[in-house]
Amino acid sequence: MSYVAHDESAFVRPPEIGEMELYHPKTFIGKYIWSQDAKVIGVQYSITAIAVGLVALVLSGIMRLQLGFPDTFSFINPSNYLQFVTMHGMIMVVYLLTALFLGGFGNYLIPLMIGARDMVFPYVNMISYWVYLFAVLLLMASFFVPGGSTGAGWTLYPPQAILDGTPGAHWGIILMLVSLAFFIIGFTMGGLNYVVTILQARTRGMTLMRMPLTIWGIFMATILALLAFPALFVSAIMMILDLLLGTSFFMPALVSKGQHLDYSGGSPVLFQHLFWFFGHPEVYIVALPAFGIVSDLIAVHARKNIFGYRMMVWAIVAIGGLSFIVWAHHMYVSGMNPYFGFFFATTTLIIAVPTALKVYNWVLTLWRGNIHLTVPMLFAIGFIFTFVNGGLTGLFLGNVTVDLPLSDTMFVVAHFHMVMAVSPILVIFGAIYHWYPKVTGRMLNDTLGKFHFWVTFLGTYAIYYPMHYLGFLGVPRRYYAVTGTDFIPESAHSLNAAMTIATLIVGAVQLVFIYNLVRSYFKGKPAGDNPWQATTLEWQTAHTPPTHGNFGPTLPAVYRWAYDYSVPGVEADFIPQNQPPAQKTARTEGKPS
Repeated sequence: MSYVAHDESAFVRPPEIGEMELYHPKTFIGKYIWSQDAKVIGVQYSITAIAVGLVALVLSGIMRLQLGFPDTFSFINPSNYLQFVTMHGMIMVVYLLTALFLGGFGNYLIPLMIGARDMVFPYVNMISYWVYLFAVLLLMASFFVPGGSTGAGWTLYPPQAILDGTPGAHWGIILMLVSLAFFIIGFTMGGLNYVVTILQARTRGMTLMRMPLTIWGIFMATILALLAFPALFVSAIMMILDLLLGTSFFMPALVSKGQHLDYSGGSPVLFQHLFWFFGHPEVYIVALPAFGIVSDLIAVHARKNIFGYRMMVWAIVAIGGLSFIVWAHHMYVSGMNPYFGFFFATTTLIIAVPTALKVYNWVLTLWRGNIHLTVPMLFAIGFIFTFVNGGLTGLFLGNVTVDLPLSDTMFVVAHFHMVMAVSPILVIFGAIYHWYPKVTGRMLNDTLGKFHFWVTFLGTYAIYYPMHYLGFLGVPRRYYAVTGTDFIPESAHSLNAAMTIATLIVGAVQLVFIYNLVRSYFKGKPAGDNPWQATTLEWQTAHTPPTHGNFGPTLPAVYRWAYDYSVPGVEADFIPQNQPPAQKTARTEGKPS
C-alpha cells in the first residue's frame, strides 16, 4: 500500500525573526514562586483552582446532607444553606473551571503545543496568576466577615442580593463582587497573552489549520471570555455603587419593613441581561477547551486521526459566535416579550447543530479505531455520554413552553450539572491523567485511576439522573427544606437521601485521586518522553518534564497536522508533527506500493 498522509509538506519557511529572550531566574523563589515560566504558572493555576474546588466540593456535601436528611444537622440553618449554595456555584463555575481550563491547561499547553519558548508576555503572565490568587483569597475571606458570605444565589440577582434579609447582604456581597472584578482583571492579562501567543508565536510550519484542537478550543474560549467578562465586570461595579453610594442602576423604588428606600428607577432585569450575556458564553468558555481536549484524547487513545478536522475547527468558531445570541433563554420567566422568547428558543436550537456535529465526529473517530481503554480514554468516553445526556435535557429547557413549568426546579439543577459540572470535570480528569506524565515525568497509578473513573462516573449518574425526576415532580431548587409539602411524594424524600449518599461517596473518591497525584509524583513509574505515542509537539521536547524554554537549542519545525495516526504504509502507527517527510521515505523504503 502506498503511503498516505494528510497536509504533509516538506517545505517550511525560514525564520523571519530571532527567538525571544527568556528570563532565567537563579533562585527557588524566582523559579517556582514569582515564576515567569508558563509551565510553572500553569501548575500554580491548577493547584490553586483544585484547592478552591475542594472547598466547593465540601460545600456541596453539606448542602446534600440537609436535603437528604433535613433537620438532622444543627450546624446547617436556612441562612448558611443559601450561603453554601451561592459559594459552591460561583467557585465551581468561575474559580475552578474557568481558571483550570484557561489558566492551568492554557498556560501549560499553549507554548508547548504550538512550538513556542514561552508566552509572549511572561511578566504579565506571572502577574495574572497572582491577581487570580488575590481574587480567590478575597472570596474565601467572605466566609469570615460579619454576616458571612453572600447567600444571594450564584447569579447574584438584585435587588435581594444587597437588601437586608439576604445573608451576607453587606460585606459578603461586597467581597464577592470585588473578587469577581479582580478575577476578570487577572484573566484579561492572561487572556490577551494566550491570544497573542497563539497568533504570533507559533513555530515554523505550525499554521492555524495544523494546530491541535486543544489549542483551538482554548483560543476560541479566550476570545469569548475577553468579550463576555466585561459585562460581568461592569455589572459588579454597578451593584457595588448601588450598595455603597445609593445609585439605582438595578434598584427600583422599594419598600422594606414599611420604609421607603432611597432607590428609584433602576432595572433588576438589566442586571439579568448583563449577567447572562456573560453567563451563557461562560458555558462555552468552559466547554470549548473541553471539546478540544477530548478530541485530542480520543485521537491519541484510539490511534486514529480525528474525523473531520476542519469541520471541528469551524464548529468551534460557530459555537463561539452563536453563544452571544442565546443568553436570554435563561430569562424566559422574567416577563420578556414572547417574540424575544421565540428568537432565543430558535438560536438555542441552532447552536445545537455545530455541537451535534462535534459529537458525530467524536463517534466517527472512535468507529473502527484501535481503541485503548486507558484511563484518559475512559474519561473521554464518559464525557461523550454525559454531554449528550445533558444536552438532550437542554432541548427541554430551550423551549419556552416547557421551560416555564420546569424553571427553578431541580430539573434545571440536573441539566446544568450534567452539562456544566460533570462533563467538564470528566475532561479535566482525563486531561490530568493524559498530561501528568509530561508535567512530572511519572505515570499515575492505572488501577487507582480506573477505580476513580468508575466510582465518579457511575456515582454522578446516581446523583443527577434521579434529580430530573424530582424536577418533573416540581421540587424547587435552592430551598432549605421541602418537607410537609403535599405535592411532593415520599419517594422524593427517599431519592434525596439516596442522592446524598451517592454524593458523599463521589466526594470521598476524589481523595483517592489526590492521593494518586501525590504518591505518583514521588513513586510513580517513570513515563519516558512519549508514553502515549502521541504526535503533538509537547511530547517531542528534549527533556521530560520540559525545561525552561521547552525545546532545547532550536525550535521544532512542523511538517504536518497533529493527527497522523495509523497512516497506511508507515511502520509506526504515528508520525510526530516535527518529523520531516524524508525520514518517512527512509523508513518505508522497500515497502510494496
